[in-house]
Amino acid sequence: MPHILIVDDEPNIVMSLEFLMRKNGYQVSIARNGAEALAAVAQTPYNLVLLDVMMPDVDGYQVCRQLRQLPSQAAAKVIFLSAKSREADVQKGYEVGADLYISKPFSTRQLMEKVRELIVLRGASPPGPLSGGEGEPGDSAKQMKR
Repeated sequence: MPHILIVDDEPNIVMSLEFLMRKNGYQVSIARNGAEALAAVAQTPYNLVLLDVMMPDVDGYQVCRQLRQLPSQAAAKVIFLSAKSREADVQKGYEVGADLYISKPFSTRQLMEKVRELIVLRGASPPGPLSGGEGEPGDSAKQMKR
């Protein structure tokens, strides 16, 4: 089962994202700020990280930059979910290593499509700590919808 880390300091967003991800069959871990996120990514490989930009102490850009330096997270996909939607903010997100940048408010349907796409891509990557065929159920589900 693909493992997703949700990183946001807003409890309502964390709750709704956690519900949405679990409902769609994903294993979910939560970090309520950047420092918790850094501790989590240092210990556990994730398939995907949903990451807020604006958080106290350690922001999402710093988390992404450090995550990208960890060999255990080499295959992790990162989606920024942020109210910061200026072109410079989006560009900075991609510069620090994001796979996707989605502005808040966002469509949950669009988010789930992107999560599935990125996890399917992740499942097709070379074997890593979590890859043991986990992308396959998403692959067949995606093919059935076509």
